[in-house]
Amino acid sequence: MTDEPKGLRSRASSMIGRVLAKLPEPLRAKILHHREALKFLIVGGTCFMITVVINYALKLTILGDKPVTALTIATILATVASYVLNREWSFRTRGGRERHHEAALFFAISGIGVVLNDVPMWIARYMLDIRVPDVTRFTQEVSDFVSGIILGTLLAMVFRLWAFKKWVFPHQDVRPAGNSTVAAHLTAGTKGHPIVAPTAANRRKSGNPGPKAPSGKKVSSGKGRR
Repeated sequence: MTDEPKGLRSRASSMIGRVLAKLPEPLRAKILHHREALKFLIVGGTCFMITVVINYALKLTILGDKPVTALTIATILATVASYVLNREWSFRTRGGRERHHEAALFFAISGIGVVLNDVPMWIARYMLDIRVPDVTRFTQEVSDFVSGIILGTLLAMVFRLWAFKKWVFPHQDVRPAGNSTVAAHLTAGTKGHPIVAPTAANRRKSGNPGPKAPSGKKVSSGKGRR
């Protein structure tokens, strides 16, 4: 990976870290605890915009009479972007499978996601007949957006998050995170200090001995005496 993509990823991560630093501590702790899901949602939002732009570009030009086909093509292209972003960002430290095996499972699960994405629109169009000339063009377009872009995307996203963590990236911390990953920035405050609970090692580095044990006993460091 070149220095420019690394720099862009670092800047994006730093921006997310600054936003998190402004949140109340209880909310920030919950977000950090579920940071994989947070990053997955950010990737999902990015791919959602890709889907919307490509879908309407096709639907309003060459595929005006084939809305499901337009949505399918848009979803497939967004899925390719999703694989790169999820592997290199959302689930950067996860793995456990060979690269070709991992990619095959990712696209197989994403293929199921494409079908799930199309189901709500297909039902609205061809089972409920929410289409011209049975309804107005405006009603048809609103129905397509709600059923295909919103409901379909949410349905497919929930399925993919569960399936990716279970089968594609099943094991945690099997790949190095690196110094410029989002995980580092997600635990960074406005001045670069970690937003994490202090550990014994961190207290020793800062010169803070930490809480005292009751009855005058020393807090055990976990190491046996020599």
